[in-house]
Amino acid sequence: MTVMTLNNVTVLGAGVLGAQIAFCSAFAGKKVVSYDINEEALAAGKKRFDAIGEQMKAELESANDETVAAAHANLTQTSDLKEAVANADLVIEAIPENLELKRKVWAEVGQYAPETAVFATNTSTLMPSKFADATGAPERFLALHFANHIWIQNTAEVMPHEGTDPKYVDQLVEFAEQINMVPVPLKREQPGYVLNTLLVPLLSAGMYLLHHDVAEPVDIDRDWRNSTGSPRGPFEIMDLVGVRTLAAVIQSDENAADWKKQFVKETLEPMIAAGKTGLEAGQGFYTYDVNGNIVS
Repeated sequence: MTVMTLNNVTVLGAGVLGAQIAFCSAFAGKKVVSYDINEEALAAGKKRFDAIGEQMKAELESANDETVAAAHANLTQTSDLKEAVANADLVIEAIPENLELKRKVWAEVGQYAPETAVFATNTSTLMPSKFADATGAPERFLALHFANHIWIQNTAEVMPHEGTDPKYVDQLVEFAEQINMVPVPLKREQPGYVLNTLLVPLLSAGMYLLHHDVAEPVDIDRDWRNSTGSPRGPFEIMDLVGVRTLAAVIQSDENAADWKKQFVKETLEPMIAAGKTGLEAGQGFYTYDVNGNIVS
Protein backbone atom coordinates (compact mmCIF):
# COMPACT_ATOMS: atom_id res chain seq x y z
CA MET A 1 0.00 0.00 0.00
CA THR A 2 1.32 3.45 -0.93
CA VAL A 3 1.28 5.96 1.91
CA MET A 4 1.83 9.71 1.86
CA THR A 5 5.40 10.75 2.60
CA LEU A 6 5.63 12.86 5.73
CA ASN A 7 8.24 15.50 4.89
CA ASN A 8 7.29 18.52 7.01
CA VAL A 9 7.60 17.59 10.67
CA THR A 10 6.75 19.69 13.72
CA VAL A 11 8.04 18.57 17.11
CA LEU A 12 6.33 20.10 20.14
CA GLY A 13 8.77 20.42 23.03
CA ALA A 14 12.56 20.75 22.80
CA GLY A 15 13.44 18.88 25.97
CA VAL A 16 15.72 15.84 26.12
CA LEU A 17 13.66 13.64 23.79
CA GLY A 18 11.93 16.36 21.80
CA ALA A 19 15.30 17.76 20.77
CA GLN A 20 16.56 14.32 19.76
CA ILE A 21 13.45 13.59 17.69
CA ALA A 22 13.66 16.96 15.95
CA PHE A 23 17.38 16.77 15.22
CA CYS A 24 17.37 13.15 14.02
CA SER A 25 14.41 13.89 11.73
CA ALA A 26 16.29 16.89 10.32
CA PHE A 27 19.45 14.77 9.96
CA ALA A 28 17.42 12.34 7.83
CA GLY A 29 16.40 15.16 5.48
CA LYS A 30 13.02 16.14 6.89
CA LYS A 31 12.11 19.81 7.19
CA VAL A 32 11.58 20.23 10.92
CA VAL A 33 10.02 22.95 13.06
CA SER A 34 10.90 22.71 16.75
CA TYR A 35 8.34 24.41 18.99
CA ASP A 36 8.69 25.37 22.63
CA ILE A 37 6.90 27.81 24.88
CA ASN A 38 9.30 30.78 25.12
CA GLU A 39 12.70 32.17 24.12
CA GLU A 40 14.43 30.63 27.13
CA ALA A 41 13.14 27.17 26.22
CA LEU A 42 14.16 27.70 22.58
CA ALA A 43 17.68 28.69 23.65
CA ALA A 44 17.93 25.53 25.78
CA GLY A 45 16.73 23.54 22.77
CA LYS A 46 19.39 25.14 20.56
CA LYS A 47 22.08 24.04 23.02
CA ARG A 48 20.69 20.52 22.91
CA PHE A 49 20.75 20.48 19.10
CA ASP A 50 24.40 21.56 19.12
CA ALA A 51 25.30 18.88 21.68
CA ILE A 52 23.38 16.17 19.81
CA GLY A 53 25.19 17.04 16.59
CA GLU A 54 28.57 16.69 18.30
CA GLN A 55 27.56 13.40 19.94
CA MET A 56 26.36 12.03 16.63
CA LYS A 57 29.67 12.90 14.96
CA ALA A 58 31.46 10.93 17.69
CA GLU A 59 29.13 7.93 17.59
CA LEU A 60 27.59 7.61 14.13
CA GLU A 61 29.52 6.78 10.96
CA SER A 62 27.20 8.83 8.75
CA ALA A 63 27.52 11.93 10.93
CA ASN A 64 30.24 14.41 9.99
CA ASP A 65 30.63 18.19 9.76
CA GLU A 66 28.74 18.29 6.45
CA THR A 67 25.78 16.05 7.37
CA VAL A 68 25.35 17.65 10.80
CA ALA A 69 25.42 21.13 9.23
CA ALA A 70 22.71 19.96 6.79
CA ALA A 71 20.61 18.81 9.75
CA HIS A 72 20.92 22.24 11.38
CA ALA A 73 19.89 23.82 8.06
CA ASN A 74 16.72 21.66 7.99
CA LEU A 75 15.73 22.77 11.48
CA THR A 76 13.91 25.94 12.52
CA GLN A 77 12.59 27.03 15.91
CA THR A 78 9.54 28.98 17.02
CA SER A 79 7.48 29.75 20.11
CA ASP A 80 4.37 30.43 18.01
CA LEU A 81 2.27 27.25 18.00
CA LYS A 82 0.04 28.32 15.12
CA GLU A 83 3.07 29.06 12.97
CA ALA A 84 4.76 25.84 14.07
CA VAL A 85 2.04 23.52 12.78
CA ALA A 86 0.71 25.54 9.83
CA ASN A 87 2.40 23.39 7.16
CA ALA A 88 2.92 20.16 9.09
CA ASP A 89 2.51 16.73 7.53
CA LEU A 90 3.26 15.23 10.94
CA VAL A 91 3.08 16.73 14.44
CA ILE A 92 5.00 14.87 17.16
CA GLU A 93 4.29 15.98 20.71
CA ALA A 94 6.98 15.58 23.39
CA ILE A 95 5.76 17.91 26.14
CA PRO A 96 5.55 17.14 29.90
CA GLU A 97 3.53 14.14 31.07
CA ASN A 98 0.49 16.11 32.21
CA LEU A 99 -2.86 15.03 30.77
CA GLU A 100 -4.59 18.41 30.96
CA LEU A 101 -1.61 20.16 29.39
CA LYS A 102 -1.52 17.64 26.56
CA ARG A 103 -5.27 18.00 25.97
CA LYS A 104 -4.94 21.80 25.88
CA VAL A 105 -2.05 21.78 23.42
CA TRP A 106 -3.61 19.16 21.15
CA ALA A 107 -6.90 21.10 21.04
CA GLU A 108 -4.95 24.09 19.70
CA VAL A 109 -2.99 21.94 17.26
CA GLY A 110 -6.24 20.46 15.99
CA GLN A 111 -7.46 23.95 15.14
CA TYR A 112 -4.25 25.17 13.48
CA ALA A 113 -2.81 22.14 11.65
CA PRO A 114 -3.77 21.05 8.10
CA GLU A 115 -6.63 18.55 7.86
CA THR A 116 -4.22 16.00 6.38
CA ALA A 117 -1.67 16.19 9.22
CA VAL A 118 -0.90 13.05 11.21
CA PHE A 119 -0.84 13.56 14.98
CA ALA A 120 1.54 11.58 17.19
CA THR A 121 2.37 11.67 20.89
CA ASN A 122 5.64 10.49 22.39
CA THR A 123 4.00 10.03 25.81
CA SER A 124 5.59 7.38 28.01
CA THR A 125 2.91 7.01 30.67
CA LEU A 126 -0.43 8.19 29.25
CA MET A 127 -2.59 6.25 26.83
CA PRO A 128 -3.39 8.00 23.50
CA SER A 129 -7.08 7.25 24.00
CA LYS A 130 -7.08 9.60 27.03
CA PHE A 131 -6.56 12.66 24.83
CA ALA A 132 -7.13 11.61 21.21
CA ASP A 133 -10.50 13.37 21.15
CA ALA A 134 -8.92 16.71 22.09
CA THR A 135 -7.38 16.89 18.60
CA GLY A 136 -10.78 16.88 16.89
CA ALA A 137 -9.42 14.12 14.62
CA PRO A 138 -8.89 11.01 16.78
CA GLU A 139 -8.65 8.79 13.70
CA ARG A 140 -5.38 10.58 12.77
CA PHE A 141 -3.95 10.36 16.30
CA LEU A 142 -1.64 7.67 17.69
CA ALA A 143 1.57 7.24 19.69
CA LEU A 144 5.09 7.31 18.27
CA HIS A 145 7.38 6.48 21.17
CA PHE A 146 11.15 6.79 21.04
CA ALA A 147 13.78 5.46 23.38
CA ASN A 148 16.56 7.80 24.55
CA HIS A 149 19.85 8.40 22.67
CA ILE A 150 17.75 7.71 19.60
CA TRP A 151 20.46 7.85 16.94
CA ILE A 152 21.94 4.73 18.58
CA GLN A 153 18.99 3.18 20.49
CA ASN A 154 16.87 3.82 17.40
CA THR A 155 13.60 2.13 18.30
CA ALA A 156 10.30 3.79 17.37
CA GLU A 157 7.18 2.16 18.80
CA VAL A 158 3.99 2.88 16.86
CA MET A 159 0.88 2.41 19.00
CA PRO A 160 -2.68 3.10 17.85
CA HIS A 161 -5.69 3.58 20.08
CA GLU A 162 -9.01 1.92 19.31
CA GLY A 163 -10.15 4.79 17.09
CA THR A 164 -6.97 5.14 15.01
CA ASP A 165 -7.36 4.51 11.28
CA PRO A 166 -4.85 1.68 10.55
CA LYS A 167 -3.45 3.54 7.53
CA TYR A 168 -1.78 5.99 9.90
CA VAL A 169 0.07 3.13 11.57
CA ASP A 170 1.47 2.28 8.13
CA GLN A 171 2.44 5.92 7.58
CA LEU A 172 4.32 6.16 10.85
CA VAL A 173 6.09 2.83 10.31
CA GLU A 174 7.34 4.19 6.99
CA PHE A 175 8.27 7.54 8.56
CA ALA A 176 10.25 5.78 11.28
CA GLU A 177 12.23 3.88 8.67
CA GLN A 178 12.90 7.11 6.75
CA ILE A 179 14.47 8.75 9.82
CA ASN A 180 16.69 5.70 10.44
CA MET A 181 14.62 4.17 13.23
CA VAL A 182 13.60 0.56 13.72
CA PRO A 183 9.77 0.62 13.85
CA VAL A 184 7.91 -1.65 16.25
CA PRO A 185 4.16 -1.57 15.53
CA LEU A 186 1.85 -2.52 18.39
CA LYS A 187 -1.58 -4.01 17.78
CA ARG A 188 -3.30 -2.20 20.65
CA GLU A 189 -2.71 0.16 23.54
CA GLN A 190 -0.36 -1.10 26.22
CA PRO A 191 0.82 1.03 29.16
CA GLY A 192 4.58 1.30 28.75
CA TYR A 193 4.51 0.00 25.17
CA VAL A 194 6.85 -2.97 24.61
CA LEU A 195 10.04 -1.27 25.80
CA ASN A 196 8.89 0.04 29.16
CA THR A 197 6.79 -3.04 29.89
CA LEU A 198 10.11 -4.88 29.80
CA LEU A 199 12.32 -2.11 31.24
CA VAL A 200 10.35 -0.80 34.23
CA PRO A 201 10.59 -4.04 36.24
CA LEU A 202 14.39 -3.95 35.80
CA LEU A 203 14.69 -0.34 36.96
CA SER A 204 12.31 -1.00 39.85
CA ALA A 205 14.44 -3.93 40.95
CA GLY A 206 17.56 -1.75 40.85
CA MET A 207 15.88 0.94 42.93
CA TYR A 208 14.63 -1.69 45.38
CA LEU A 209 18.15 -3.06 45.88
CA LEU A 210 19.59 0.42 46.49
CA HIS A 211 16.73 1.65 48.70
CA HIS A 212 16.95 -1.45 50.90
CA ASP A 213 20.75 -1.09 51.12
CA VAL A 214 21.42 -4.44 49.46
CA ALA A 215 24.19 -3.16 47.15
CA GLU A 216 25.61 0.00 45.59
CA PRO A 217 24.62 1.16 42.06
CA VAL A 218 28.05 0.39 40.59
CA ASP A 219 27.91 -3.18 41.90
CA ILE A 220 24.28 -3.72 40.86
CA ASP A 221 25.14 -2.52 37.36
CA ARG A 222 28.29 -4.62 37.18
CA ASP A 223 26.33 -7.73 38.12
CA TRP A 224 23.66 -7.07 35.47
CA ARG A 225 26.13 -6.32 32.69
CA ASN A 226 28.40 -9.25 33.47
CA SER A 227 25.59 -11.76 33.98
CA THR A 228 23.48 -10.87 30.95
CA GLY A 229 25.85 -9.29 28.43
CA SER A 230 23.77 -6.10 28.47
CA PRO A 231 25.74 -2.92 27.68
CA ARG A 232 24.20 -0.94 30.59
CA GLY A 233 23.01 -1.71 34.10
CA PRO A 234 19.79 -0.29 35.59
CA PHE A 235 21.42 2.81 37.14
CA GLU A 236 23.25 3.68 33.93
CA ILE A 237 19.86 3.40 32.19
CA MET A 238 18.27 5.64 34.85
CA ASP A 239 20.91 8.30 34.19
CA LEU A 240 20.25 8.01 30.46
CA VAL A 241 16.48 8.33 30.90
CA GLY A 242 16.92 11.20 33.36
CA VAL A 243 16.29 11.38 37.10
CA ARG A 244 13.47 13.92 36.68
CA THR A 245 11.64 11.58 34.31
CA LEU A 246 12.14 8.69 36.71
CA ALA A 247 10.68 10.67 39.62
CA ALA A 248 7.75 11.92 37.51
CA VAL A 249 6.83 8.39 36.40
CA ILE A 250 6.79 7.11 39.98
CA GLN A 251 4.85 10.12 41.24
CA SER A 252 2.23 9.66 38.51
CA ASP A 253 1.67 6.02 39.50
CA GLU A 254 -1.24 5.88 41.92
CA ASN A 255 -0.32 2.29 42.77
CA ALA A 256 3.37 2.94 43.51
CA ALA A 257 4.64 1.00 46.52
CA ASP A 258 5.43 2.97 49.67
CA TRP A 259 9.15 2.20 49.35
CA LYS A 260 9.14 3.73 45.85
CA LYS A 261 7.56 6.93 47.16
CA GLN A 262 10.23 7.00 49.87
CA PHE A 263 12.91 6.44 47.23
CA VAL A 264 11.70 9.51 45.35
CA LYS A 265 11.71 11.61 48.51
CA GLU A 266 14.94 10.34 50.03
CA THR A 267 17.08 9.70 46.92
CA LEU A 268 15.72 11.21 43.70
CA GLU A 269 14.48 14.59 44.94
CA PRO A 270 17.81 15.44 46.68
CA MET A 271 19.63 14.43 43.46
CA ILE A 272 17.40 16.73 41.41
CA ALA A 273 17.89 19.59 43.88
CA ALA A 274 21.67 19.14 43.58
CA GLY A 275 21.50 19.20 39.77
CA LYS A 276 22.38 15.52 39.50
CA THR A 277 19.68 14.81 36.97
CA GLY A 278 21.49 12.26 34.83
CA LEU A 279 23.72 11.94 31.80
CA GLU A 280 22.61 15.20 30.17
CA ALA A 281 23.69 17.14 33.30
CA GLY A 282 27.00 15.28 33.57
CA GLN A 283 25.99 13.86 36.95
CA GLY A 284 23.41 11.42 38.19
CA PHE A 285 24.10 8.13 39.90
CA TYR A 286 27.43 8.46 38.09
CA THR A 287 29.64 11.37 37.03
CA TYR A 288 30.33 11.74 33.29
CA ASP A 289 32.89 13.49 31.11
CA VAL A 290 31.94 15.73 28.18
CA ASN A 291 31.68 12.69 25.89
CA GLY A 292 29.23 10.91 28.17
CA ASN A 293 31.75 8.40 29.54
CA ILE A 294 31.54 7.43 33.21
CA VAL A 295 34.45 8.85 35.22
CA SER A 296 33.23 7.96 38.71
